[in-house]
Amino acid sequence: MIDDQILLFRKILIIRNYSEGTISNYNNALIQFRKWNYREIDLDKDLLFKYVEQLKTFDKSYSYIKNSIIALKLFSELVLGKKLNNDYLKGIKRKSKLPNVLSIQEVKNVIDSIENIKHKAIISLIYSCGLRISECINLKIADIDSKRMLIKIVQGKGKKDRYVQLSAKLLELLRDYYKQYHPKEHMFQGQFKDEYSSKSIQNVLRKALQKCGITKKITVHSLRHSFATHLVEQGTDIRIIQEILGHKDIRTTQIYTHISNANISKIKNPFDSF
Repeated sequence: MIDDQILLFRKILIIRNYSEGTISNYNNALIQFRKWNYREIDLDKDLLFKYVEQLKTFDKSYSYIKNSIIALKLFSELVLGKKLNNDYLKGIKRKSKLPNVLSIQEVKNVIDSIENIKHKAIISLIYSCGLRISECINLKIADIDSKRMLIKIVQGKGKKDRYVQLSAKLLELLRDYYKQYHPKEHMFQGQFKDEYSSKSIQNVLRKALQKCGITKKITVHSLRHSFATHLVEQGTDIRIIQEILGHKDIRTTQIYTHISNANISKIKNPFDSF
């Protein structure tokens, strides 16, 4: 019965054009709730509140808890036919943490350390266009517009299309890669399927970071953070950065003004006056 309900939930999300990543995340949230509840999935607002309390006890992150709430509320509404009113859960605050970023020189060192041209092209593309890892994986050859020097990101997060700038240096690298690998539809093909895997990309970056002796906690998504931070430091208008990154809310983009050292580094430290 429960498995049938979860399968139905998945089918509804597919019909509603949710991304495969979101569907997977919501499905996992239901499975974790099922492990905690041990009974039929029969939700009410009090049970949801108790579950959130339990997640907080286990020190789950803001994103994890938020995703669980959204998934369970949506499941209750679409499958169980009950709309949960839980306004008291709207006040959960995100811990204010700034993402780790690499300097431009560190990014250069990482890319230069990668010998395989396919791996080099993947990491270069993600950084130079500020892409999410899923956007890199889903990129198709037809999305590269070398005449206009643009790359079309089709159905990125939020099911939105957008354009990003194509660097002349990146275009040259992609052409060299294409001549060697001859991909068919997707720009980067996997070993056993058409799309490359996110795990493989994470492994490529991890090895490159180790090779460069970089010990900061850096993920593939950190390349996107680094790209945006470097644009801020170069004086790029924040709304242009918002468009490039595909952010719906300008407040999401403004976090990079807090990471940037463009203004902080110009301040004369009184300690240097001694």
